[in-house]
This record gives sequence, C-alpha cells and structure tokens, in this order.
Amino acid sequence: MLKQNLQLKLSQKLSPQQIQLMKLIQLPTQAFEQRLKEEMVENPALESGREEEYDDADDFGNDDYDDYDDYDNDRIDADEINIDEYLSDDEIPNYKLQANNYSDDDEDRTMPFAANVSFHQSLTDQLNTFILSENERDIAEFLVGSIDDTGYIRRSIPDLVDDMAFTQGIYTDEQTVENILHVIHQLEPAGVGARDLQECLLLQLKHKTPTEAIELAIDIIENQFDAFTKKHYDKLLQKYDISQEQLRKAIDEIERLNPKPGGAYDSNKAVEHVVPDFSIKIIDGELELSLNGRNAPELHVSKDYQEMLQSYKDSREKSNAQKDAVQFIKQKLDSAKWFIDAIRQRQETLFVTMNAIMHFQEEYFLTGDETKLKPMILKDIADLVGLDISTVSRVANSKYVETPYGTKLIKEFFSEAMKNDQGEDVSTIEIKKILQNVIEDEDKRKPLPDDKLAEILKDKGYPIARRTIAKYREQLDIPVARMRKKI
Repeated sequence: MLKQNLQLKLSQKLSPQQIQLMKLIQLPTQAFEQRLKEEMVENPALESGREEEYDDADDFGNDDYDDYDDYDNDRIDADEINIDEYLSDDEIPNYKLQANNYSDDDEDRTMPFAANVSFHQSLTDQLNTFILSENERDIAEFLVGSIDDTGYIRRSIPDLVDDMAFTQGIYTDEQTVENILHVIHQLEPAGVGARDLQECLLLQLKHKTPTEAIELAIDIIENQFDAFTKKHYDKLLQKYDISQEQLRKAIDEIERLNPKPGGAYDSNKAVEHVVPDFSIKIIDGELELSLNGRNAPELHVSKDYQEMLQSYKDSREKSNAQKDAVQFIKQKLDSAKWFIDAIRQRQETLFVTMNAIMHFQEEYFLTGDETKLKPMILKDIADLVGLDISTVSRVANSKYVETPYGTKLIKEFFSEAMKNDQGEDVSTIEIKKILQNVIEDEDKRKPLPDDKLAEILKDKGYPIARRTIAKYREQLDIPVARMRKKI
C-alpha cells in the first residue's frame, strides 16, 4: 500500500568550487603545472601572462556580466545568425599551415636522437654471440623473456618446459632447458638468470678472477649459505679453521656483489625530479619563507570573450544561435573565474600553513638539528591557522620544502609526543635520531641488543620500552643486533 509522508533531513554538500579547491591544494608543484595546462586547453576563456589593457580580471563579473542573465529568460524570435565562424579557432585552411621553403637540392638534415636499449633487448642481442641451433635460440629467447626486472628467473624448470609447450609450441625437455640456462648465465650483467639469491651470488663470484678470498667466498655461499646469512661467524671460523682476517676478506668480496643484477641496467628507469613547493632561507638570523613561483601563475580572463558578451548585449536583434553562443561563453567565463579564485585560495592556504609549520619548528630550521624538532600533529597547525585538519593534511602530503639543510618532505616534520624523565614532551623524531646515533657508535663486533639500547636511552632521559625500541628500529630500517655484526 502506497503512503505519503514528510521527512526533514539536514545535510552538507561541497560545492563544485570547493571540491576543485581541495583537489588543487593536494597537488604538488609538478602535478599542479600539469593540471593548469589541462585547464588552459579545456577552457579558451582562461589566459596566462600579464594583461596589458585590462587592469582587474575580477571586474568582468560584477555589473555588465550580470546584465546578460536578463537575456537568458526572454524569447528570441529573430532570424538565426551563425556566429560559429568567428568563434572557431580553425579559420586557416589546412593547406596554409604547411610550408616547404627548401629546394630539391637541399639536404634533408635531421637531428639524431639516442635510442635506449631495454634490459631484455640487451640480453637478446648478446645471444647473437653464441652459436645456437634454431630450437635452442627459441628456448634461449623464451628464458630471457622470463627474466624479471631484478634479473631473476622465478619459475622452476618443469614450469618453463610446460609453458613453452602450451604457449609457444616449443617441445623440449628439462635437461635441454638446463643446458640453455647455463648459456644465459654467461650473459652480462653477471648473475642474470639466477633462480635465487644463492645462485646469483655464486654466478657473480665465478665471474671474478680466482683468489684465495674469492675461493673461500664461493665455498661459503655454496656450502654454508645459511650460516652466512644468519651471520654465524663463529661457526664459519670453526668450520674452515681460518683467521678472522681471512673470513673478513671473503665477506668483503661477497658484500661487493649485486643482489639484483637487473637493477644495474637502469636505462629504462624514470628519473623522478623533486620540485620544492616552498623555500626557507635564513637572512640575518631570521627565517624567510617563499612559495615556489611555479605555484603562482599569472592568470586572467580572456578579454575577447568578454567583448563577445558586450557585442551580444549591444546588438538589437538576438538570434537563437547567438543565445547558444552566449550561454557557452558565460559558462567558460564562470569556469575561468572559479579556477582563478581557486588558484589564489590555494596560494594563500599553502603559504599560511607552511608559515605556521616554519614558526612552530623555528628552532630546527635555524639550526638543522633534528633533535630540535618539537612534537607536532596536524591538529596543532590546524588550530594555529584556523583550517580543517584535512586541509592541513592535503598541504603536507607530497610536498617538499627547500631548506639550508636540504630538501625535506613536509610530512616528516609531524610526529607524536612522548614524555621524557622530566615530564617534558619530546618528539618521536628526536628519539629516533638519538637511537640511530647510538647504533652508529656501537661496537659492530658486539652490536647492542634492543634491551641494552632501551637502557642507554633511559640513561639519556628517555624511558622507552624494549618493544618500542624494536618498532623505532624497524621504522629506521635497522636490522637486529645479530645482523649488524661485523668481524
């Protein structure tokens, strides 16, 4: 049975302009530049650079612009006038866009560009130096294609044999594949085509000129790999009846090896450039903050589009085609104005937020000592600048600041607070830095376990539990004491 009822509901919704602003705030400099280029392409009413004859880009929407709304509501019965010709950007025929100012006798000179060779293509090219039958070459190329970016073949021989039969129509046996794999192991870089770390290290050691230390290293990797990885050096000394100096030389040879031979071939690796969004300088003992100029582009609304609206207003007869064109123009002008306003709000939000962070951590920015970093959470900055926590998070995320001590990720300045033995709040970053310094200064022949590290930090005035020491050590990517041991 159908019923009618009345419901009252209170809801909050973000306007499109607010959503646009939030998206712009979280963009770092490079992504912001790309977003700006996309908007310039999509909206022809938006222009960059200084405007010579137009003083204030905001004045276009106050008086005359509102008058155009009156024309949207009246009925226009005038004859249609096609204004697409002067609104179109395609006024020049295609044939006029091409020119050939060279005679037939001139040489066609082109600028050569270097073509990078991929990792797998390099391995395939090296196969040409081996004498292989057609079937063996097909197997070798399949094995090369099975090598991952780190240089390993992660699949077993039986799986490779089955895969070649089902997908490539290559029928062979395990022994043949094993023989071809030995050919792959001769390719450069050394260690490529290994099936595990142990085999990778062995291949690289066997490529070296034999010495006493290398022979010992090969024996250790081949027969005592488990003891080596767990750094049971006492067992190795007893097993081989050698001195600590001999074992140290063998371990030095192993530590020089590359556990990821494919990673050494970096021709296809994309180089990521970090563009700082802010810059902090120390001038006469005072901190000075500046926003990257690439975050503050000069934008204005196209005067041509405003003149189109003025022409429409001044015309006595207004056709439906003109009205459609005006609706389009008004939409683009609105979008341009909203985008410019969002850019300005973005600049203000970024500067105000980073300025609060800079003054909150003033002692660190003046000295560069990480132990001077104060405990700081998003709410601390949000309360200072009067913004929402989510807005501060968007500013701190993926953005960098250039300081006299290097380019830093802003979110690294945020940390939780802990109490020291005097009841004062100290930053967890400060504790991690002290912990790292203690580990760096320890005797590597007898590394300090976590409980001993906890005692040392307690003596320094930081009462921390052993499990907290372990957590901070893992966050610093520092292994346990046994793995830090050296001879």
